[in-house]
Amino acid sequence: MTACLETLVNIDSHSSDKAGVDRVGEVIESWLVEDGIAVERIRRPEAGDILLATLPGCDDAEQAPILLMGHRDTVFPTGTVVERGYSCQGDTAFGPGVADMKAGLVLNVFVLRALRHCTALPFPVQALFTADEEIGSPDGTAFIRQTAEGARAVFNAEPGRVSGNVVTARKGGASFVIEVTGKAAHSGVSHADGASAIEALARMTTRIHALTDYDSGVTTNIGTISGGTARNAVAPFARAELDTRFVTAEQREHLIAELNAIVGDPGVPGTMARLIPKSEFLPLESVMSEALFARYQCQARIVGFAVEGEFTGGCSDAGTTASLGIPTLCGTGPVGALMHTEDEYCQLDTLVPRAQALALTILDLAER
Repeated sequence: MTACLETLVNIDSHSSDKAGVDRVGEVIESWLVEDGIAVERIRRPEAGDILLATLPGCDDAEQAPILLMGHRDTVFPTGTVVERGYSCQGDTAFGPGVADMKAGLVLNVFVLRALRHCTALPFPVQALFTADEEIGSPDGTAFIRQTAEGARAVFNAEPGRVSGNVVTARKGGASFVIEVTGKAAHSGVSHADGASAIEALARMTTRIHALTDYDSGVTTNIGTISGGTARNAVAPFARAELDTRFVTAEQREHLIAELNAIVGDPGVPGTMARLIPKSEFLPLESVMSEALFARYQCQARIVGFAVEGEFTGGCSDAGTTASLGIPTLCGTGPVGALMHTEDEYCQLDTLVPRAQALALTILDLAER
């Protein structure tokens, strides 16, 4: 498992690097095919290709599958591996994407390979390896929905928390672009003839940020702004990027309604604004993970480690499957921390026990 992890980490696979993301997929496919596991490659014109591996069930009747998930892309730009590739100090591995989530990819591969050598289960087990989660899964979400529809359970191998816990609840998040148009005018000669898109954006920013409610878990953040043509010209356009987070689907609906109301009334006569959706993750609510977590916790105890469920403000594809009403557990990958930084690491001594706990949980689902 460690050798496989080193191989994957030493391939640059930024979300925009289709060749690199596909190279990671080719390596994973070769491992699985070598062990007799069927892999379908869904070619994509711009995003990385999507892989779907399948272990058939033993029953003739069509059975709802178990689905394992993982994404092959990372946040690190192409060329990072040359500067700082995979390295290891004792039981700790470092490198771009080592925890988020190349260790989880390795874990899913080995769980499939282990189950391949067990007696066939009464249901299929599938693994979906997507390519664009780090940028909001704009291409992958449709395939996740299609594959997961009707599944009996989903396990997403995002990294286990530094506490050793798995993830039983996650915030959802939606990102938007706000585009504002106004009317240009000379700021000295004819200021009153203009309509400042920047002023309208500033007023909307204040109102949008006021929607943040730490007690309920809702946050809004305009992280970038741009606009205008010159210091001495009333700005005819402005643009902002907005990130929002929420805990429940109900909060999401209320928040988006509030945003539409604010953007629909920019507050400066002569200006207009548009709220343009960019990407979205739905929340993983704890009710969708409770039963699976109880099974996983029991099997982890048998393997020899204690684990609890944990809430995190980060988003993942687990929210997509949970929103379909499918029991979903996240953070089933090896333990890691400091994701998206140069110090990201994975605890190698968690590779085997985490894989064992997941495989046993799947076997347990076959018995009851």
